[in-house]
Amino acid sequence: RQEIIRLGGQVRFSNQLTDINLVGDQIVSVRVNDHEDLACQDLILATGHSARDTYRMLNSRGLHMEQKPFAIGARIEHPQDLINKAQYGKFAGHERLGAADYRLTSQVENGRSVYTFCMCPGGSVIASASSQGHLVTNGMSEHARDLENANSGLLVNVTIDDYGSDHPLAGIDFQEKYEAMAFELGGSNYHAPCQLVGDFLAGRPSRGLASVRPSYRPGVKPTDLALCLPDFVVEAMRQGLVDMDKRLKGFAMPDAVLTGVETRSSAPVRINRDKSSLKSVNIGNLYPCGEGAGYAGGIVTAAVDGIKCAEKIIEKYSPLDTKNGD
Repeated sequence: RQEIIRLGGQVRFSNQLTDINLVGDQIVSVRVNDHEDLACQDLILATGHSARDTYRMLNSRGLHMEQKPFAIGARIEHPQDLINKAQYGKFAGHERLGAADYRLTSQVENGRSVYTFCMCPGGSVIASASSQGHLVTNGMSEHARDLENANSGLLVNVTIDDYGSDHPLAGIDFQEKYEAMAFELGGSNYHAPCQLVGDFLAGRPSRGLASVRPSYRPGVKPTDLALCLPDFVVEAMRQGLVDMDKRLKGFAMPDAVLTGVETRSSAPVRINRDKSSLKSVNIGNLYPCGEGAGYAGGIVTAAVDGIKCAEKIIEKYSPLDTKNGD
């Protein structure tokens, strides 16, 4: 940040993009916090996949975007010791081995893919809601990875046919529907609905917890996650859990905890851009970038996409004749 400032740039905290001002197919200025206009030659749009107000504003301004598949499910939480034993065998607990991780996938009978996502060894399930009246979970590990539980997303693929609409933002409506259901099911106080894996597989609500202590804060409410997830997701998760347990012993342990919902694996929207220039296909000086634009699926790929967009702008303004090797 200090280097950007030293080179003449600005870093403006608590500043929100609230509108764009167009002349023809060019952005001439952007509106910040609903009252300040900033002149704009080029705009790199790297919002992240939860900036729903920005999506809706851009759609109202005619920016070309389309539906994109994503995934939905819950966080699954096990004792880290169980994962260590399953992965390391007799070497579990060795001082030179860190907390074990895993990556699992399963194709199930209804044609869906079930997979683990963003596995967090020795980590926590965290609250990630971005709007009132909605509940979203995610996961994280601190540097030491030394907490008692391991967690990961247990997700099922969602196709654009599941949205029930051809509107480009229908995937956001799909997400918000289940996030609102999870909020209500958890008690409308940002406690997350959870369910023991044994109860989830048996199709019965959980009335309490067992040996695995959920890490989600501010708290959890044992219930039936089938009430806040699509039927096809519940069906696929049940089959996937049984299948994954065959490859990672204990993955379907009855006391493991599922905490819902996880809906932000990736953006349900893609902002259309030219493959060569990386510009929007209909706004000539807008560079959609990263996860929020639908061109990345994680921290590293989003960073790489940002570098690519920066290189395109450098090429545009560079006085050097790169073709002749100058």
